[in-house]
Amino acid sequence: MRPEVRAFVVDGPLPDRDASEKEIDRCAEQLEQIPKPVTSEEARALVSCFGPQDCYGVAWALMHLIETGPNPVLATDPGPDANEWHQRLFLRAVNGGLIP
Repeated sequence: MRPEVRAFVVDGPLPDRDASEKEIDRCAEQLEQIPKPVTSEEARALVSCFGPQDCYGVAWALMHLIETGPNPVLATDPGPDANEWHQRLFLRAVNGGLIP
């Protein structure tokens, strides 16, 4: 796993709406430093970084970065109680014809 991905993953899930602007900017900048495409190992690790909210759009950037890797990252339905971003990744793979 490349150091940029490892550093992002080590920082844990994306912050919620109560985070400071500085913290959100730091996450966005870290994410932008990750070269594309990601590997399948990196994509799987990055899936764990979704927080409970969209983090002012940073979650969308994370999802698009994950999708640069070999798809699908989530090959089985994560279920109704899963994080909404995991559900989105799965449904996007289904809608894209990557999962029957």
